[in-house]
Amino acid sequence: MKKDDHSAGDPGSSSAAFNAAHARSYAEGPPRQVPGFAGLQRMTSMLLAERVSSHGRVLVLGAGGGLELKALADDHPGWTFTGVDPSADMLRVAEQIVGPHAGRIRLHEGYIDAAPAGPFEGATCLLTLHFVPRDQRLETLRQIHRRLVPGAPFVVAHLSFAQTEPERTMWIARHVAFGGSDPANAESARRAIATRLSVLSPEEDEAMLRQAGFSNVSLFYAGLGFRGWVAYA
Repeated sequence: MKKDDHSAGDPGSSSAAFNAAHARSYAEGPPRQVPGFAGLQRMTSMLLAERVSSHGRVLVLGAGGGLELKALADDHPGWTFTGVDPSADMLRVAEQIVGPHAGRIRLHEGYIDAAPAGPFEGATCLLTLHFVPRDQRLETLRQIHRRLVPGAPFVVAHLSFAQTEPERTMWIARHVAFGGSDPANAESARRAIATRLSVLSPEEDEAMLRQAGFSNVSLFYAGLGFRGWVAYA
C-alpha cells in the first residue's frame, strides 16, 4: 500500500512491490517526488492537533516507511499511534525511523481490517489510497470512519487528478517529470502509473469521503497531481 515511488516504474498495489531494497531507500523518495512534502506533514500535524487531545490515540493507515509516524510523534509527545501497512519490509523501516518513539507506536501488518477497532481520536492516510483498487476504496474509508470517535479528524492525501483526456495523460507526465525520472525510464514510469494505480478525480475523491460517512470535507493541500483533504467522522 505504501507509498510513492512511482518514478521507479514499479508502483504495485501489494506488499510484494516493496522488497527490502525498496524499503531501505524509501525515505529518500517522498521529499523528492511529492511537492511540498515537509509542509504536507506539518499541516497534517496541525490539523489533527485541532481536535486530538494531548494524550490522544491516532490511526495511521499506510504506516510503512515511518515518515509521518516520526513527524507526528516528534510534534506530539503525548500521542500514541497505531500504524497499519501490508509490507513487512516497510514496517521494519518504520521501526528504525521512529527510533525513540517506538514505545508509543504499535504496528500491524495488513490492510485496514488488521487495525484495532479503536476508538481513535484521529487518523491519517498519506500517499496511500492511490494504491487501493477502486472497488476497495469506499470500504477502506468506511472502515477508517467506524474506528473514529464522532468528530475526529481524518487527514488524507494522494494522487488525485482529472480522469478525462488529455488532462489525465498530462498530469501523469507532470508527476513523472517532477520526480526527476531518468529520461530513459520516463515512459515506463508513465505507463506504470496509468495502468497500476487507482487514481480518481478530486470530485470523485470528495464524493467518496462523504459516502463513507465523513463530513465537512475540505481541501487543504494541492501539489501538481496530489490533493489532500481533512474531513470529520
